[in-house]
Order: sequence, then C-alpha cells, then structure tokens
Amino acid sequence: MKTWKIYTYLLITYILMQVSSVFLAQGLLSYFPWSEQQSVQNIKFYASSWSLFIVNVIAASIFLLIILKRKNFFQVFKGKKSTIGNSVLWGFIGFFLALGGQMLAGAIEMAIGIDPGSDNTAILSDIAKVSPIIIISIVLFAPLLEEIIFRRVIFGGIYQKSNFWVAAIVSAVIFAAVHNEFEHLLIYMMPALVFSYLYYRTKRILTPMIAHLLMNGFVVTLNLNLEKIQQWQEDMKQAIIFFMH
Repeated sequence: MKTWKIYTYLLITYILMQVSSVFLAQGLLSYFPWSEQQSVQNIKFYASSWSLFIVNVIAASIFLLIILKRKNFFQVFKGKKSTIGNSVLWGFIGFFLALGGQMLAGAIEMAIGIDPGSDNTAILSDIAKVSPIIIISIVLFAPLLEEIIFRRVIFGGIYQKSNFWVAAIVSAVIFAAVHNEFEHLLIYMMPALVFSYLYYRTKRILTPMIAHLLMNGFVVTLNLNLEKIQQWQEDMKQAIIFFMH
C-alpha cells in the first residue's frame, strides 16, 4: 500500500473516532439510567468516558491493521535507530523536557495576561472521578494514537519533504489547534515540539509515546489529587507559621 494512502486512512480513522465518540455517547445515555444516586451530569460522564474508550479500542485496532500493510511505515529518518534501552531512557528525559516546556509556556501566558488552567483538563478530570475508565483513554490510547498521527503522519510526512523545524512547528501548531483551546496554543505546542525532537533524535516512535504517556499520566494524577495537594500545602503553611512564632 502506498504511503499517502496509509496517511489518508489513518487521518480519516482518527477524525471519525473523534466525531463518532460524540454520537456514541448520546446513544449510551440510555444504558446508564438516572437514579437518586446518580445525577444527570454523572450519567453523561459515564456515557462520555465509555464512548471514548470504545472508539479508542476500535481506532487502535484499525490503526494496527493499516500500519501492518506497510512494514517500513516507521522508517522516516536516515541513519541507525537508537537502542530500545536508550529510546526508553529518552522517553523519561523527554517527559521532564515536555513538563519544563509547558511550565515555561504557562509562565509566558500568565505574563501576557492569559489565565492559567485548561478547561479540557478540568472536564476530563471531573469525568475521571466519576468514571475512571476514561483514564485508560487519556493515559494509554491518546499517546499511542496521537503520536502516530501527529508525529509519524504529520511531522514525519512534512519532514520528508522539508526539514526538522518546518515539520516540528507545523505539526505542533496542528496538535495544539486540535485540542481546541486557542488561548493555550503555546501550552500545547511546547510538549509537541519536544515529542518531535524525541522522535527525530531516537528515530523511534516509541520514545515520544513514552514521554506523552508519562505527561498525561502525571497531569491526570495531579488533577485527581488536587484537593489533597492543596490541603497538604495549607498544612505546611500553617506548620511553618506555627514554628516561626
């Protein structure tokens, strides 16, 4: 199968996955009937999380079938690939680079008057508290599917026709735009640039997948335990004030 056909099929599958999850969620509402113990909002959360999980499983299966049609699909860069061990190590290093880049982007946004915080992240965290199945979609499926689309298809495809910086910036802008929070464009672009670098450096898609997985896992863990962290900070503050006096 020709490369451009694989790109097309993968992109169509990804777009259909995003759209169909909305319609499937509407259909699943009847399978989670309202009761005194469950609010209407919680039922919507259940439907949304399960619909996303189902379409992710289907999309991942289709991705696999399409990619298997071309054995050298991930052969983008010239030269020898990094070893698996080195690629995994760079995946962990990349997590900290992406986190640092996102913190820098957040500081820049605050400096120019943009309020911190992501509505998408807040909504997903609220859903995860009610229906934890969505955590699998956020932490596992999102990094796998998004890295194939944004790093292999978009970044890799453009890189083969231009150079690293053109491919990295264009793919990062598209990655940020797809998340539909244009005021936080820089927040999403910074880790995307890091992920592109990781792919370019190790020549293995595994590396940005690991960094992306760790990034999403960290954000989910942080948001699910936000109240505990805030309480711990308040306790530490009170303890410091007590000992100072």
